[in-house]
Amino acid sequence: MTNSIINFANNKKAISIKIAPYINDNLKEEDVITIKRNLREQGFKQANDSLKIMLPSEIARLDLSQDMEDIENMDIIPSHIDLAAAEVERMNLSNREYILKGLFEKVEQEYDFILIDCPPSLGLITVNALTASHSVIIPVQCEYFALEGISKLLNTIRLIKKKLNPELQIEGFLLTMYDGRLRLANQIYDEMKRHFQELVFKTVIQRNVKLSEAPSHGLPAILYDAESKGALNYLKLAKDILKK
Repeated sequence: MTNSIINFANNKKAISIKIAPYINDNLKEEDVITIKRNLREQGFKQANDSLKIMLPSEIARLDLSQDMEDIENMDIIPSHIDLAAAEVERMNLSNREYILKGLFEKVEQEYDFILIDCPPSLGLITVNALTASHSVIIPVQCEYFALEGISKLLNTIRLIKKKLNPELQIEGFLLTMYDGRLRLANQIYDEMKRHFQELVFKTVIQRNVKLSEAPSHGLPAILYDAESKGALNYLKLAKDILKK
């Protein structure tokens, strides 16, 4: 998703937010200090020492000017392993589904696009993201088991639309890891088009080694190899979304 945001940022102000719990090996101690300082400067109540960057009582912006100086108009909010406990800690809070929505209301006027990278689960963190969003892009790997979870996700989206966020829409289904040489990949593409028709993006993300290599170099694919199939696919996807 970051690859798409980079293309938005050519003419639009965008922010990328990752809410899946993980350890970011590229997050240096000085970046942690910068995040906490920025929180205080922006007038938020506290800068949590445990660095629970998402779903806390504050929102942080990480300055990546040293690592990604070629990308303008782009902010990011990285994830952190402490998010693994966020759902349990907030389970008994009232209005717990609206925590993320309340945070975004403070900054949404500053951006043309706010894109949230959700974990592959339907827990409280994902529910928060869907409650705060206007629309959702559903990535579907071109593999058999990827189809298994679509119905559950669609049921969750319907419930959230009914009870929490009436404005929520499906932006589209994005087929990823597509290999046109494989019969299974083509069968999944045909099946998705048959069931969801125009909701399936015309652009598919082809299986490409450059997409796998880029994170190990600390770069998005578009900066790592802008001519690779994967990078070109994401650029085309970004253009398709901007046309909507």
